[in-house]
Amino acid sequence: MFLLNFDGNWLRNRDQVRLLNKGLRGIEKESLRIDPKGGLSMKPHPLELGSALSNPYITTDYSEALLEFVTPPYNSNSDMLQFLCDMHTFFYSVCDDELLWSQSMPCEISYASNLPIANYGISNKGLMKSFYRNGLGYRYGKEMQLISGLHFNYSLPLDFWPAYKEYKRSSLSLRDFASQEYMSLIRNFYRISWLFIYLFGASPIMCRSYDQKGSSGLKEHGSNSLYGEFSTSLRMSDIGYSNNGQTELDISFNSLDQYIEDLSTAIRTPNPVYKKIGLKDQKQYKQLNTNNLQIENEYYSFVRPKAISFNDEPLIANLRNEGVGFIELRTSDINMMDPLGINNAQLHFTEAALIYCLLSDSPHVSPNEQKEIDNRNLVVSKEGRSPDLELLINGKLDSLKRVGILILENILEVAKHLDSNRKNNDYSESVESQMKSIHWPEETPSAKILSEIQKERISFSEFSLHISKRHSSYFKSLSLSEEKSKFFKKEAENSIENSKELERESSCSFDNYLKNYYRNI
Repeated sequence: MFLLNFDGNWLRNRDQVRLLNKGLRGIEKESLRIDPKGGLSMKPHPLELGSALSNPYITTDYSEALLEFVTPPYNSNSDMLQFLCDMHTFFYSVCDDELLWSQSMPCEISYASNLPIANYGISNKGLMKSFYRNGLGYRYGKEMQLISGLHFNYSLPLDFWPAYKEYKRSSLSLRDFASQEYMSLIRNFYRISWLFIYLFGASPIMCRSYDQKGSSGLKEHGSNSLYGEFSTSLRMSDIGYSNNGQTELDISFNSLDQYIEDLSTAIRTPNPVYKKIGLKDQKQYKQLNTNNLQIENEYYSFVRPKAISFNDEPLIANLRNEGVGFIELRTSDINMMDPLGINNAQLHFTEAALIYCLLSDSPHVSPNEQKEIDNRNLVVSKEGRSPDLELLINGKLDSLKRVGILILENILEVAKHLDSNRKNNDYSESVESQMKSIHWPEETPSAKILSEIQKERISFSEFSLHISKRHSSYFKSLSLSEEKSKFFKKEAENSIENSKELERESSCSFDNYLKNYYRNI
């Protein structure tokens, strides 16, 4: 039987539970800009949104067309979602001739080869971001870079750690203890990550243009769509982010020191395939280096330890100096049936599940267990709703339904304690709602999306465009207060000035800038 060895004693003290209720959370949501006909936008990043390099809230990811909305950290889900909603409303108030694609899997991208890479200006910091994205396109293809996701950032409150350190009778420094526990949480999240793919996967179908080589093995829906009959998340499968050429990397989460060492080694280790691409083309960088990873963010892990820092140092350097300050979950598809792509219930469930992972024993992950973890995630992403599906756990096959129920029962115990200091039962109800999806796969987002598309007898692109227009109408029906509108406009204006200042300050050559960056890896 697969079940984390959960210690619920900490939760029996309401004062201690009250500490957990103060955790901080934030969202990073990617969304493709499209034209009213559903075509990928070829326009530059809108000037009204400010500088993609310096605006802390509205930026870009891989391409000029791929927006990224970033909320500040909040200790309230509702406040965080309101800020995310406000950013969408602001976008539509200044960019009403475009839409935001509603799905994780991209729209029609047969002409993606002409897609402009994100432009961050001529400062050294901006050039590095652009050249890094050049490398991603050469290494993995532009198509994969257009997949959108939703990342959830979470940290325990600072006053939680001294009390928990005393409870665990640890002799480590507070910083090292927190880092150790965050890494333990990450290992346990990996162990149950398949459950998140099953419950919240929302990409069972995609546009045929994403699979121009015809190698996906999916079924046809009309002439323009491909789908997996029991798929939950093509985004998280070998069709999407798992097909990224990183299988040779061995990055361990068994300790922060090991994680830093493994990432650093990957950034320094030459890769013969990437060497053939070449480093420069007519003095412009095609990629930042020809090694296994250009920088830390290139490693497409389901969850990342992050440091709380506001500098331009490498993540490795900040983790080494500061320890882990929060974690970033990267498994969530954008749920096209919700205008924001995520909702309160999913957020409450996620928080309860993370605390369950934190309060459970977390032995080191062996190579064999890592293979099982990878296998479970792949199987569930492609076949998760298959009747009587079994998963490989501890060398034996076990029922997804049975194991899922056992895990949810433990998460429910955490949720009930989290609700004990509140006026409602949001945490408990969120877990009970997911229990229905375990019993009845047709209740999952992936099943509902596929059912709707098949019922309407239209293509994936047509359905997604319809939903995108519906979301657009929703956000356009909202109005920002004068204070909020001024806030976003001011941030846009300030970001443009800040980027100009960075360009004026870029005194050294980019070659030297890059050397200095890698010196801290």
